[in-house]
Amino acid sequence: MDDKWFVGVDIGGTTIKLAFITDEGEIAHKWEIPTNTADNGIHIPSEIGRAIDRKISELGETKGKLIGLGVGAPGPVNDENGSIEVAVNLGWSHFPLRELLEQATSLPVIVDNDANVAAIGEMWKGAGEGAQNLLCVTLGTGVGGGVIANGEILHGVNGAAGEIGHIAAVIDDAVRCNCGKLGCLETVASATGVVRLAKTNLQSTDTQSILRGAAHLSAKKIFDEAKAGDELALEVVNKLAFYLGFALANIANVTNPEKIVIGGGVSKAGETLLQPLQQQFMQYAFTRVAEGAELRIAKLGNDAGIIGAAWLAKTKLVLPQL
Repeated sequence: MDDKWFVGVDIGGTTIKLAFITDEGEIAHKWEIPTNTADNGIHIPSEIGRAIDRKISELGETKGKLIGLGVGAPGPVNDENGSIEVAVNLGWSHFPLRELLEQATSLPVIVDNDANVAAIGEMWKGAGEGAQNLLCVTLGTGVGGGVIANGEILHGVNGAAGEIGHIAAVIDDAVRCNCGKLGCLETVASATGVVRLAKTNLQSTDTQSILRGAAHLSAKKIFDEAKAGDELALEVVNKLAFYLGFALANIANVTNPEKIVIGGGVSKAGETLLQPLQQQFMQYAFTRVAEGAELRIAKLGNDAGIIGAAWLAKTKLVLPQL
């Protein structure tokens, strides 16, 4: 098995990332293809199959080089049959992803939620390496999460465990989340949520700020100005850190993780985010829990999903057969 590869696939709304990955978790080859959402995403499995066939041919290898396929996909996943219950951006509803991919690739396939798979990637080769109890939160356009206990992802009764972005975080002046609920963490801790917080502060205060003259307000701009000492930008970052730190403390009080990994585009703020977040987390976490948990910025970036998907194939498709 040492000279064979697992296939890691991370299905996103715009692109599908693919990789051939070794038994040790090293990326041998990686590439991506556009996500074809035409006809409610029905062509995606066959296009993944063709992409794998093309790449293996380009490399002068045969299909026998590949052991199995791990996939991270958006939306809740049915553990029993690997179908996607709903993925609005792809047009999927009760979509039999595992079955169709097995037909398209002639390989064994395992499917999990994309945020869960990213958490697994960070556990295996990233910022959570070595931790068996891990909390991973992804701050991007939305807020995703994965909870790992004793080395296993928590799925819950119907695959919806780890929906950190939909924890009720805002009570007063709450806005409606894309999920339909009011006051979800996602409305204040995502990239769009950070911008919303800044716009609210700009409207409700007269604090001098470079942000007032910004032609385009983005999460990156807000964090850059906070790092430079802009008072209003710092207020926004501190407010974000409060909401996120409070939520993470409450989750940690239940799960008692060894590491809490912060990923996604917003995490690129690094210490500008991590320092106030650490302070808020320490304030609200149970003392014993806080002593055991280390907050870290994710290491793998966009590779977390493909690496975590390969780990799924390695541990769920291969090891049980040995």
